[in-house]
This record gives sequence, C-alpha cells and structure tokens, in this order.
Amino acid sequence: MNPLFHDIFQKTRLWSKELNLVLKKYDLFAAQWTVLYCIHQHGEMTLTQIWKYLNVEAPTITRTVNRLEKLGWLTTHEGKDRREKIVRLSEDTIAKFPEIKAAIICFENEFLKGLSDEEQVQLMVLLNKMDKEGRV
Repeated sequence: MNPLFHDIFQKTRLWSKELNLVLKKYDLFAAQWTVLYCIHQHGEMTLTQIWKYLNVEAPTITRTVNRLEKLGWLTTHEGKDRREKIVRLSEDTIAKFPEIKAAIICFENEFLKGLSDEEQVQLMVLLNKMDKEGRV
C-alpha cells in the first residue's frame, strides 16, 4: 500500500469536514457546494452533464439536485426530451454566491498558506498528470 494515497484520502476527509463547518452558516454541505459551483462555472446543465463532470453516480446527483431545488438553491425545467432535466442556479443563489465564494476562498487560503505560489502550481500539475487509471 502506498502511504501517499492514504495521506491524500485523510487530507480530503479533513478538508471536507472543515469545509462543511464553513458552509454550515449557509445551510449547505460540501457535496452540495460542489454541485452549485459546477453549475455556476458552466451555466445551465443537465443532470447527466453534472454527474459526468463531477464523477459522481447519477442517483446521488439526482438526490442532491432535488434537495437543493427544495431548499431554493436551484431551479429546474424540462429539456427537449421530457426525461431530460435542465438545472440552473436560482436568482437567490446568484445573489448569495459572491458571499459564499468569498468564505470558500478564505477557507482555501488557510489550507494553502503553507505552500508558495510555485508549489501550488506544481501540485496542480502533478494532480493533473494522473488520469483515472492512476497512471502518470
């Protein structure tokens, strides 16, 4: 077993836990924020586009989107095909987004403060070199 993967999993658990604490103020969880951020970055998206982009199982995204819609974070409408669901941020979410994003940036900066700008770039390069099969 490679300790690198254990350390990565442990760090991601810690970051998720800490991010949930930041997002609690907005009644959100990290997984929900990921969906909101994805839609913010890409504009309107289908459920299929969301789960494929986020590499999450379709039922998980469906449940998350349904929950976010009930909470007023998202709106949905039918696509060309009635089975297709198009998702977008609600007007209220668009208004709240800058405040939440600023809180996330503070959170990220706290965790990244030990890395120089060059080290952060290097980390991104290394992570991007790995594909889903784990090859470098």
